Amino acid sequence: MTLQKYISALCDTLWKTLRTWWLNYFLPTACQQQAGRQRTQSKLTKVTKSFYVVIPITLLIVSCEKNITVKIPKASEEIVVEGIIETDTIAVVFLSRTLPFFGQINTSEILLNSIIGATVIVDDGTTFDTLLQINPLYGIYFGTTIRGTPGKKYRLTVIAGGKTLHSITSIPQTVKLDSVWWKPDGRRDSLGFAWAHLTDPDTIGNCYRWFAQRINHYTYGEDKGKIKDSTFIPAPGSAFDDKFINMKSFDFSFPRGKFQFSNKKDDSNNEQFLFKRGDTIVVKFCSIDRAHFEFWRTEETQVRNNGNPFGSPAPILSNIEGGLGIWGGYAPSYDTIIAR
Repeated sequence: MTLQKYISALCDTLWKTLRTWWLNYFLPTACQQQAGRQRTQSKLTKVTKSFYVVIPITLLIVSCEKNITVKIPKASEEIVVEGIIETDTIAVVFLSRTLPFFGQINTSEILLNSIIGATVIVDDGTTFDTLLQINPLYGIYFGTTIRGTPGKKYRLTVIAGGKTLHSITSIPQTVKLDSVWWKPDGRRDSLGFAWAHLTDPDTIGNCYRWFAQRINHYTYGEDKGKIKDSTFIPAPGSAFDDKFINMKSFDFSFPRGKFQFSNKKDDSNNEQFLFKRGDTIVVKFCSIDRAHFEFWRTEETQVRNNGNPFGSPAPILSNIEGGLGIWGGYAPSYDTIIAR
């Protein structure tokens, strides 16, 4: 008999012995505890003696467990595209490679894994624009001739690492907000959300994305004198469509967004997700096409479910053929809020 079979037989025998003792002795004893003090004392003595047998048996059963090491296969490396083209603006495309699941993920690692020396082309069916890599160290590519126009489609072609990737996006017609304002949140008279009023057009299928940027400066702390937000930041749940609001006119609000790796104090204290009285807030409200919306909807769902034991897995819907990521068009409109 091999050692493995011997241990297995021993565990089986010990388990049957423990089960028989529990069903035939301990449970009847517990049910008869009111039968008399002398009888109970006798039973308890027997139970105490039995525990001297049960404890070693239990330890033996536990010791029969076998440690298992699971080797996770290494995933194949993919090209990730993050590209945008906006109204009256040239295209910008960032190329990188996927990172290991258990690897370190931060801005520096992403930049170090960017793809340099790629061929990136944007065309509108008539004009072809070969994007330029301005910085030789990072895979960020800028257009030179084509600027976004509402109502037009734009094809992206990426040739890198022996692969060719394709994608198509469009820039919808601009939908502007009717009005914007800031309002305190409940009892906090100096902190609140950005609000807006929107009238959705009568065409079904409109999709939107919300960004905001605080352009005033810090007046306190180690960041004193610095602009609060260096760029536009999407709010949590920034992308939405008109599935339930088609042709409706309504008020809505958004919290303040923050970058994933932000170490700013107001992104972690009681001011996080809130705008402060005195802030100057520029709202960038964008119309986007359906494929672009589905990418951000599923991406934001996955971010919300990350670490949530009750969340359902949500694959991110990319519009990149042959890779991952997004190539998306924006038709933005801008408004300014003075929080007061």
